[in-house]
Amino acid sequence: MNLNFLIILLMSFIYEVGPGKPYENIGDVPLESLNPGDTVRIYYKSTPYYEKWVIGRKGTQNLPIVFQGVPDSVTGNLPVIDGENAVTRLQLDYWSEERGIINVGGSSYPGQIPEYIIIENLEIRKARPPYSFYDDQGQIRYYAENASSIYVVEGDHITVRNCILQDCGNGFFVSHSAKNIVVECCYIYNNGIEGSYYEHNSYTEAQGIIFQFNHFGPLRNGCLGNNLKDRSCGCVIRYNWIEYGNRQLDLVDSDYPEIYNDPSYRKTFVYGNILIEQYDEGNSQIVHYGGDSGDTTHYRHGFLYFYNNTIVSKRTGNTTIFRLSTNLESCDARNNIFYVTASGNRLAMIADYGNLIVRNNWLKIGWVISHGNFQGTFVDSGGTIAGEEPGFLDFINENFHLKSTSPCIDAGAPLSPAVLPDHNVLYQYVKHRSYEIRPYDGIFDIGAYEYSPSSVSEKSKINNKECIVFTNHKGIIFYNLPENASIETFDLTGRLVFKLEKIKNKIYIIPLN
Repeated sequence: MNLNFLIILLMSFIYEVGPGKPYENIGDVPLESLNPGDTVRIYYKSTPYYEKWVIGRKGTQNLPIVFQGVPDSVTGNLPVIDGENAVTRLQLDYWSEERGIINVGGSSYPGQIPEYIIIENLEIRKARPPYSFYDDQGQIRYYAENASSIYVVEGDHITVRNCILQDCGNGFFVSHSAKNIVVECCYIYNNGIEGSYYEHNSYTEAQGIIFQFNHFGPLRNGCLGNNLKDRSCGCVIRYNWIEYGNRQLDLVDSDYPEIYNDPSYRKTFVYGNILIEQYDEGNSQIVHYGGDSGDTTHYRHGFLYFYNNTIVSKRTGNTTIFRLSTNLESCDARNNIFYVTASGNRLAMIADYGNLIVRNNWLKIGWVISHGNFQGTFVDSGGTIAGEEPGFLDFINENFHLKSTSPCIDAGAPLSPAVLPDHNVLYQYVKHRSYEIRPYDGIFDIGAYEYSPSSVSEKSKINNKECIVFTNHKGIIFYNLPENASIETFDLTGRLVFKLEKIKNKIYIIPLN
């Protein structure tokens, strides 16, 4: 057993790409023959990598195949993969080349359906008209309007982490044959097609997908798409910062029986997020749940569990939180802050249909159930707090932590048994694209942030030279640190387990086993 494991480790290889490295270009790496445990390490350089490729090999749970950017040691900038005039490795043979810069799956050579793939620390951009590229036959072609930075055609256990995805038709796109997708700590913004409602920052239809710790920003100017549009089963959206877009969340129906017949299609979990409707941006509805195809037999017809989110609308006119497509869609909304800068009568909870159950939310005084002809069911289970201000620490600078005087402190309800234990609220978002453990004193605060007098956010304001990071990962990479700084790591009991003083300005990889 040990000998076999040793042999597997020895077969794994690190391909180092960049100036002065063994491989000058990504396309010089034998991408068609990567093995479990292989890493393609792409180093930052001052100019982009004008390249595109397909991933069509299998990793394993313990030995994933990793495409890993190495940031600039001084600025922290990520290596840039640019789709404009990008060149494809000629040994590859795959379809839908016009749909993505990095395609995952959908290839004749290599011919495997990818599994256990990680793409991290890369900025990927420019897959849309009028940009062109050179395909796997060396011929010039043009991107489709719905092209994306990463196009997951098929695959299982695909993780995209700490990437910047921008200036594409769709920032991120996942097709119905993909399973178990994780998107975390990414910045997805500046995507879409002018005048079109059909391209979005993220557009996914997977068999299981988690979005966590991401920052979703504005679409390109004149683009009318949504921020996060999803047709998946097993969809979890947690601890993200989502602002701008026609709607912040558009959670609609699938065309594929492997998705709409899956039991997890009927439950969607949205918690710990900050959703911001900026000044008169896009649609006045924040969240759409149900369907948009017109074939209501395939609509979600289930429960949206929406809890411990902070929703802020800066619209001068009406804001509607939920649009549920039919009366067969339901939403359990608890422990949320629903704040509008306009007068309270501009805030409505639901549009025309659906079953909405609310409890222990904070809302602006004067709120209404609906601005329209509501034909569904509204159930107020109590605990609602109405006020003028929820007690944000610094609204002007969008610090939505709670003041010590906030009425939201200890005003939350227990979570629904249907969300436990897998979807407890364990973390909270850190601006930007990070997270920390959410303090817990036995009673939930309302909103995405739990008040704590000794919270990291307050401590950092007292001493801006100190940075504290909570993590459950197996290690941390530090870069762009000041000369003579120190690094200390502690276990959960507060015991010092590692200390490094008077460091140089280099990259430090600290294991946390």
